[in-house]
Amino acid sequence: MRLTWRRLLVILASVVLLGLLIAWSGIINIGASSGHWRVTAWALHWAMQNSVRTYALFEPDPPADLDSAANIRRAAGHYETACAFCHGSPLAPAPVLAAHMTPAPPRLEGAPAKWTPRQFARIVRHGVKYTGMPSWIAPQRDDEVWSMVAFLRALPKMSGEDYRRLAFGPPVPEDPALERCARCHGVDGSSSGGAFPILAGQSEAYLVRTLRAYAQGTRPSGVMQFAVDDVPEIELQRLARYYAGLPGLSDGSLPEDTPGARIAFYGLPDRDVPACESCHGRSARRNPAYPRLAGQDASYLAARLTRMKKDEPLNARAHVMHTIAARLPEEAIPAVAGFYAQRGAGPVAPSAAP
Repeated sequence: MRLTWRRLLVILASVVLLGLLIAWSGIINIGASSGHWRVTAWALHWAMQNSVRTYALFEPDPPADLDSAANIRRAAGHYETACAFCHGSPLAPAPVLAAHMTPAPPRLEGAPAKWTPRQFARIVRHGVKYTGMPSWIAPQRDDEVWSMVAFLRALPKMSGEDYRRLAFGPPVPEDPALERCARCHGVDGSSSGGAFPILAGQSEAYLVRTLRAYAQGTRPSGVMQFAVDDVPEIELQRLARYYAGLPGLSDGSLPEDTPGARIAFYGLPDRDVPACESCHGRSARRNPAYPRLAGQDASYLAARLTRMKKDEPLNARAHVMHTIAARLPEEAIPAVAGFYAQRGAGPVAPSAAP
């Protein structure tokens, strides 16, 4: 039989109609209990691998400190809360739920050898369609994505004790809301080591406003939006009041003759950068909803200013600090962060305002 264009179109139309008829009939079993045929599973996984490798080319380069202890620590609690029930952990290597999913979530022991950091970042940031792997809640948060990548790269070598130390905070009997916070920030609000901000002594108004912003999604964070997702407003206020009442951060700093202190107390007039102390210090004009900085972790402050310098503000209220951060020279960020981390100790009056 001679194959003409007309006959080819008829064959293609027949195949399409047959496919539609089969789909309409409902005889295709979409139940997860049936699993995939081997050829289907191979084809889907092959397509997924190729897609990840292609789109990973558009991911940013990993940070120089990707595998730092702080980065690994930063993602540990979130992994236990949001990922371990599917992918397992050194404490629970065979989750019951994962065995009944199609496709089954992969174990991660060999993942670092299989995926490059940028490929890992692609999967963490965007998830995988037709599986249980979601996209990151706040995909614009490169720092959080890279922290999870760092944790996943370290996970295969972790002992159960190492994992417990990183992923679990101290037990908080009969207070599940506080236990969520303590997992990362500690019961005393001072857990940091460069991984998390210090909460102890922070302004209650600032903590309430920040927790509320996370809950409403107006301040993006794949970790914090997940952590406060189902916490009632009254509990957010209670948690803010608890951490604000602990000894820790303050709004008082002493001037000293260092670049960071000069910026904190006098700003950079030639760059139209106001003094940090005018909003964050002990000033009559200080808005109580502005954060206290004296005693805060230097790594956190530097990372926050860097993000503000790079990212677009999400609302008018955040616009002021984003504008100020954009005007700060790169070398000023660690100087200011270091000054506040030391609480401005060692008072030496500056000789003159810059």
